Formats: sequence, C-alpha cells, structure tokens
Amino acid sequence: MMRPFVKIWALALCTFIITSCSNDNKRRGVDYTKFKSEITLTPEQEKSYDEITIRYQKQAEQNFEVAKAQGGQMDRVALGVKSEELRARQAEEMAKVLDNDQMEKFNKFVDENARKRPRYNNEILAKLKTELQLSEDQFAMLNAANDAFEKSFNDAHDVYHGNNELAKEYWEKFDKQRKEALQKVFTPDQNTRFLEIVKDQQFKGRK
Repeated sequence: MMRPFVKIWALALCTFIITSCSNDNKRRGVDYTKFKSEITLTPEQEKSYDEITIRYQKQAEQNFEVAKAQGGQMDRVALGVKSEELRARQAEEMAKVLDNDQMEKFNKFVDENARKRPRYNNEILAKLKTELQLSEDQFAMLNAANDAFEKSFNDAHDVYHGNNELAKEYWEKFDKQRKEALQKVFTPDQNTRFLEIVKDQQFKGRK
C-alpha cells in the first residue's frame, strides 16, 4: 500500500505536470484547429488553411525562442510588435483562401483569442488625436505615456506571471500613472473627453 508521504508527493507531481501543460498550452496562443472545426472548408481551402496557420505558428514560436534566448529580461514589447506583424501578414494570406463570411469569422476569432499588447491600440490613438484635436506635441506625449505604460507592465511580467489578481493590480497601478501623466498634457476639456473614450480600457486577464 502506498504510504501517505508517497501519495502526497505523487499528487504534487501530478499537479505540477498538469499546471506546466496548462501554461504551455496558453503560450501557444490562438487555437486555429478549434476555429477550423467551427467552419466548413473545401479540401483545397483546408490544405491552404493548414499550411498558412502552421507556418505562422512556427514563426511565432521561433520569435519567442529567440527572445527568450537573448538572456536577461525578455523584451516583451518587441515580441508583441512582431506578433502583431505576423498576425497581420497571416490575415493577408488567409484572405486569399477564405470567402468574405469565413474571413470575417476568422478575424473575429483571432481578435478574441490572440494575446494583445497591453496598450491603447492604433485605432484608439487615432480616435483620441481626432476627437481631442491634439497638437503634434500632445500626440507625441500621448504616445510616450502609452509606450511607458506598456513597458512598465511588461517589465513586471515575471512578478505577476500566472497570477491574474496581481497582474490586475499592476495594470491598474500603471494605468493610473499613465492617466496622471496625460492629465498634465491635456486641457481640462480634453482630459474629460479622454477619460470618456478610454473608460472601457480595462485589464483583461488570460482565460
């Protein structure tokens, strides 16, 4: 009969293996096989779909391994930029394979499941520039504050990794600093409109 100590050790080992596998799966990003199971593709479409997604997944994994192998603290901002560029190029190729309805679903699926850079995206930045009627200097300060937020949050990654509650605390801390910095850049009216536009920009933990 297995002794209590051995049982506890075996249970801990299983937990470690399950957790490791779970983390590994999360790192893989978008599950393109799942999306493929949700739509109907012709044999020709399926062949091209598999070729494209496998090729880009390999490139994404290579980018991650290169970033990890550089030693010291991983440059997660640069890795996030590369990931965005890869997804954009993949979408361009996929648009030549899928019809309009399939492509709309594909883009929606990727948008909902891909890890995004923790920052105001280009669409929000453009909206802020237009609606707040920002000068070039103000817009440069907005971008600088946004970049600083992203870098600070990514630099703290090793501290909050795997802990959504702690990650949320860091996100909110750096977001507060971003807003305080921008309050000094905007006029009172601009700042009021700014807060209205970004009110839905909240921390989104990993599923």
